[in-house]
Formats: sequence, structure tokens, C-alpha cells
Amino acid sequence: MFDHCLYFNTTALARVVEREWAAAFKPFGLTPPQGFLLRLVLARPGLSQHELATELTIARPTATRLLDGLQKLGLVERREAAFDARHWAVYPTPAAQDIQAALNAASGQVTQRIQRQIGKENFNDTVSKVRGVCSALK
Repeated sequence: MFDHCLYFNTTALARVVEREWAAAFKPFGLTPPQGFLLRLVLARPGLSQHELATELTIARPTATRLLDGLQKLGLVERREAAFDARHWAVYPTPAAQDIQAALNAASGQVTQRIQRQIGKENFNDTVSKVRGVCSALK
């Protein structure tokens, strides 16, 4: 019935993939959205909350809630942005830096597992096409 429905098939895929990353980030006490946001903060310290939201294609209030949770866990800190005191730049804490390698490894293991299951070429092609569709629909 839904063989040609973009919504149904992408959300079904999202639910399956969500479970994989939820299991990967659970040992760190993180949800997948928190895990990916933290990985971005670790990779690019000093981004503003707006820049983080844009990079992850999430709403700014969603980014704020995720950052609030990460801050409560002691993994990020907000500092006044050098370019404008009305904005905040986000930085990882030493506790976040301590788990960076393990967090990236856990995420990498999920990616490798899925690539083995569906084939690396199929994986790369699917990610590329989904990104293209997402960009075209923005």
C-alpha cells in the first residue's frame, strides 16, 4: 500500500536507524540527537546555537533543549560569543573530550554494521540520495 510513499518509507527507516543509534549512545547516557549534537560540538567547538541547529537541520528551540540536557550532564558549556555578546558559543567540557573517541567509535560501529548488512555502495548511495532529496525540499 505504501510502496511509493516517501513519508512512510523514510519514517520507517528513521525508526529502524533510531534504534541502532539509541543502543550505541545509551552507554554514554545520551539520546541519538544529543549524541550527534555533542559530536558536532566536539568537532567544531565555538559554534553558536543557531549554527548548530542549522548544521543538524533542527529547529533552534530543539537545539536549545538538547544543549540544556548536555549542559546538565556536564558535557557542554555556553560562553558569550566573541562576535556578539547577545549570542552564545558552545564548547565541549573536558568530560566530553574524555568520551569523544569512544563516542565516535560507537557511532562508527553502527555505520559499519549497517554497511555490512546492506552493502557499502548501497549505504553510500542511499545516504547521498536522501541528502539530495532533503536539500531539494528545503
